[in-house]
Amino acid sequence: MAKLSLISVLCVLIITTIAASPPSFCKCTCFTNSTIIPLSSHTSSSPDVPNPARAAAGTCSMCNRAFCLSQRLPICKDAEEKDVFTTCFQRDSRKDQIVVLTFIATTIGLLGWAAVRKLMEQRKSGPTRIGDTQQGYAPVGR
Repeated sequence: MAKLSLISVLCVLIITTIAASPPSFCKCTCFTNSTIIPLSSHTSSSPDVPNPARAAAGTCSMCNRAFCLSQRLPICKDAEEKDVFTTCFQRDSRKDQIVVLTFIATTIGLLGWAAVRKLMEQRKSGPTRIGDTQQGYAPVGR
C-alpha cells in the first residue's frame, strides 16, 4: 500500500512539473507580414542594450509594439509604431493535453470493454438460432 501511494505522489509531482506553465508567444505583425516570437526563450538582438523585461520573461506584458521593433525583424524594416500590431497567446499546456488524452483513452477503453463483455455473454449463452430471436415477443391482434 505504501508503494502505491508513493508511486501516485511521484506521478502527481511529475505531471505538475511538466505542466507548470504553458509556453507564451508574441505575434508581431508589421504592415501585412507577421512573425511569431517565443517569449520564454527571448534573447535581445543587441547585447549592449539591457532588457528590463528579462525578469518577466514568458509573460504577455512584454509583448508590445516596442518589443517587436526592438527585435529588428526584417519584416518590420522602416516600420513605425503605428504600423505594428501585437498579439500574445499561449499554446495548450501539457496538463491540458494529458486531460484530453486521458478522457479519450478512458472512453475508448469503456467502449472496448462493453463490446468484449457483450461478446463474452453471447459465447456463454451458446449459439443463437433464428427462431430464438422472437421468443420474448407476444403476438398482437389475435
